[in-house]
Amino acid sequence: MSHKRVAILISGGGSNMLSLVDSMVGDHPARPCLVLSNDVEAGGLKKAADRGIPTAAVDHRPFKGDRAAFEEELLKPLEEAQPDIVCLAGFMRVLTGDFVSRFQGRMLNIHPSLLPKYKGLNTHARAIEAGDAEHGCSVHEVTAALDDGPILGQARVNIDTGDTPDALAARVLVWEHKLYPVVLRRYASGDRTPVLLP
Repeated sequence: MSHKRVAILISGGGSNMLSLVDSMVGDHPARPCLVLSNDVEAGGLKKAADRGIPTAAVDHRPFKGDRAAFEEELLKPLEEAQPDIVCLAGFMRVLTGDFVSRFQGRMLNIHPSLLPKYKGLNTHARAIEAGDAEHGCSVHEVTAALDDGPILGQARVNIDTGDTPDALAARVLVWEHKLYPVVLRRYASGDRTPVLLP
């Protein structure tokens, strides 16, 4: 069986990356081929290396807002790894349409809201402030528009009275770690049917 090659982009500790990596075993149709970060000190790089996964980092800071130049450097380790699928897992840089178009139809992202609600940042606080009864996370195909593209899976959690953004974020993260591996497995098998958890 030839496995799909998966590159995972991270910016921090890589908890979603680990949930993906640890799921890609046995009869899973995919295997990790690279963990790539925009921060050379991202904690997830060491965790990936400890699991024997190739890693690379391209620090975005020297590029002073020149996204095209940063992405040109980011592409080098990606093209070398030749991924079939690219997973954004807490990658905190907005990618240009040019970059996304290179991986159109094979790039996934996980976002902490029930899209199309609350694109962008501070999703947990925004859901609480809006008085929503539920919140959650979404996995979607990446398009040039921010947090847009076909939704491939969602997991929902109730918002409790007195919830804080941090408390809500912690509960949503548990479901992120469950949802993303389920979607990736199906996606790598060619199944684009949306998943709803729990």
